Amino acid sequence: MVGGALQIAGLLLGGLGMIGTFAVTGMPQWRVSAFIENNIIVFETIWEGLWMHCIRQANIRMQCKVYDSVLALSPDLQASRGLMCAGSVLSFLAFVVAIIGMKCTRCVRSSWQAKGYIILTAGLLFILSGAVELIPVCWVANTIISDFYNPAVNVAQKRELGEALYLGWAAAFCLIAAGAIFCCFYRCCEKTRSYGYSAPTHYSTNSQHLHSKAESSYSKSQYV
Repeated sequence: MVGGALQIAGLLLGGLGMIGTFAVTGMPQWRVSAFIENNIIVFETIWEGLWMHCIRQANIRMQCKVYDSVLALSPDLQASRGLMCAGSVLSFLAFVVAIIGMKCTRCVRSSWQAKGYIILTAGLLFILSGAVELIPVCWVANTIISDFYNPAVNVAQKRELGEALYLGWAAAFCLIAAGAIFCCFYRCCEKTRSYGYSAPTHYSTNSQHLHSKAESSYSKSQYV
């Protein structure tokens, strides 16, 4: 019962992390224009993402344009493209593997080891995908903060942390938490399996002892 609840909780967290990873990869709100000092034009907001940049005008409309070239991006955004794509693939693969191993709570003795390895693989993939997602999110956030407090950077070029970064941290936390749950569940499966294998040995010893006592009593009755 507890094992089934752990599996469901891990799968739900992994699903939320996977959806969040897909959303962060496509969202343009990685960098948001900062309204500081003389840059107080608040009716226009600039968003910069991994694939496009958008200009949102208050109460009018939003215009987005895909980047003309990858080389036009800063190094952190260039690397974030590949890392976020890798994190998305890993999270999807981990989610599929977790679904395959969801029936580990009531499996026969012959499939304990195979199901346990499936659950362990899903947990490790979730943790790996969360770690891969944390790298670009933290990298971009560090670059934004460094440029914000750098006096050599023009005020018009300074940016603030966008909503995509906060969502990325939340999604990475969900992925790592899901991986930890599945790894803990694998340990529980291993302990249960080892107990299940040791129990029949105890019973067989008792049965052999009873059988020997029965044979000795039978032999005594023959002599009498």
